[in-house]
Formats: sequence, structure tokens, C-alpha cells
Amino acid sequence: MPDLLVVENLQQVFGGRTRTYAVDGVSFRIPEEPAIVSLVGESGSGKSTIARIILGLLRPTSGRVLYEGTDIFTRDRKWNRKFRGEVQAVFQDPYSVYNPVYKAERVLKLVIRKFGLAKSKAEAQALMEEGLRAVDLRPEEVLGRHPHQLSGGQRQRLMLARVYLMRPRLIIADEPVSMIDAGMRASFLNILLDFRETHGISTLFITHDLSTAMYLGGEIIVLYQGRIMERGRTRGVMKDPQHPYAQLLISSIPTPDPRKRWEEDLSAAPLAEVGAGISSGRDRCLFAERCPAVMDRCWGARPHLEAVDKPSEPSRHVACYLYS
Repeated sequence: MPDLLVVENLQQVFGGRTRTYAVDGVSFRIPEEPAIVSLVGESGSGKSTIARIILGLLRPTSGRVLYEGTDIFTRDRKWNRKFRGEVQAVFQDPYSVYNPVYKAERVLKLVIRKFGLAKSKAEAQALMEEGLRAVDLRPEEVLGRHPHQLSGGQRQRLMLARVYLMRPRLIIADEPVSMIDAGMRASFLNILLDFRETHGISTLFITHDLSTAMYLGGEIIVLYQGRIMERGRTRGVMKDPQHPYAQLLISSIPTPDPRKRWEEDLSAAPLAEVGAGISSGRDRCLFAERCPAVMDRCWGARPHLEAVDKPSEPSRHVACYLYS
């Protein structure tokens, strides 16, 4: 049985003379069984570009995206319709996604009508109410209102209600909680966990907020400048990161102790001294300039993901010469 989703050596290059590598040789899998995989990294690491490619909104420069063993960019309209129904997106901005002219329930009615989910108005109404309750929304507080009358958290959960109606196999959630208040974030994340456990829906969760990835658990993939630096079980990576970049990223999480200042405990890694004759291209470790453990070989060739000797974590892989 094939994996649900396979991203295979994905590369996305923008520009002509001056080339920007948004994604550079990224490969990972989401298994057939329901799972949550988090893509984390700082701004510009390629997270959202990967999401757009997986959704079919952007054709990659090279590489493939396989859904149930099929390349998503080589199929006909009928297969694409099936793919659109089984892979759904929740985007970052809960404000711009809605047309302010229409009432909020229009996003639910469109899905019901386009995919033939109900045979009558009464059935459609019952289905909308069921979807809203599934994401902890009261139908009487949402139906009949315009988007500006709802909070950011309500709007994001309304998008999850739309997803619920579709019963997809995979959700691509691109920074879905970054613009809603902290009180609603846990509620939103709990819904994703419930979708996995109750409805068998997997999630590719894209975030720069490591605390939300930790809350969801599952697998984590740490990106830097379009490349995977480390991947493995979320709790293992968060508690014991192996790659120097992952260590720096996790150490930058603000401490809750007000007696400890950020500049004392969260200082950046020192810049490495760049010697003569070192290549400025991409055939090297891109983190070398910032890495406190940089070695001569880091400048001469690109390190590839290799398994780390951790018997308790067979899935842990790190792209670093420290573990070659």
C-alpha cells in the first residue's frame, strides 16, 4: 500500500539571472495511517512554498509530489476533482479569505452544492449545523452573520467546518493559528487532533511557532533555506535536537521565567570565519556561516540526511557532518 503523500526531491527556483532557491531537494512522506507532520523553520525557509506545490497551486522546478502513488501534476480533470476533495487547505489569514459581501455560511453552502453533499435545503441546513458543532461553534452564533461579525478564531474554525464537511484525507494547514488569539489556539489544535483520532484525517501543519508543533506531537521536519536540517518524532527533536540549527531554533523559544533575559540565555551562534577559496554557491552546508561547530568539509560539499544512532528514535535523521 503506497504512502498517502510522497514529496520527492522537490526543488523550486525563482528568478532568472539571479536565482532564488525557495525549496532545494526536499523529500518526506506522510503515511497511509492518519498522522500529523509539522514543517517548522524561520521565515523564508520554504514552508509555504512546499504547501503551495502540494496543493497543486505551483508547479515545481523539479521533483515530484505523489498522492496515493500518483503524480499530482500528470492527471486528468476527473482525478484532479477527487484530489481537490481529499486534500483541503486552511490558510493563515482568517480575515482576507472571506468575501465581506456574503454571509459566513456561504463557504459551507458552496462546498455542499459543488460536491453534491445534500439533496435538499433541509439536509444542507442540518449538514452545516453538524459541521459547525464539530468545530465547537454554535450555529446560532454563526449562521446569518457576515464575516466581520465573527472573531478571528471563529473564522478559522469555520474553515475547519468546511473541511469537516468534505471529510478529506489530508489537511494542509499553513500557519493557521498565527493570527488568532492565544486562547483560541489550543481549541483549534485540539480540533486537528480530534480529526486525526475520530475521522482519520492527516495534517501537514506548517508553522514557525515551535510550541504549537510540540502540542500536536507526531513528526517534525526542520527547514532552513529550503533544505531539511533534521526530522524525527516531535518530542524527541524538541527535547534533544541534534543539528546545530535545530538547537539554535529551539533555544530561541522565549523562556517563561521573567528573571531570565533573552539576551542572556538566547544569544545567536557566533559567525564562522570564512577563509579564502571557500565556495559561495549552494554545494555546501548553508548554515556554515552561523554554525558554532563548522568544519572545513562543511564548505566543500552539501551534507545529506543520515540516520542518527538513536535506538529509541529510528526515524531521526540529520543533515550534518557531525553525524557522518
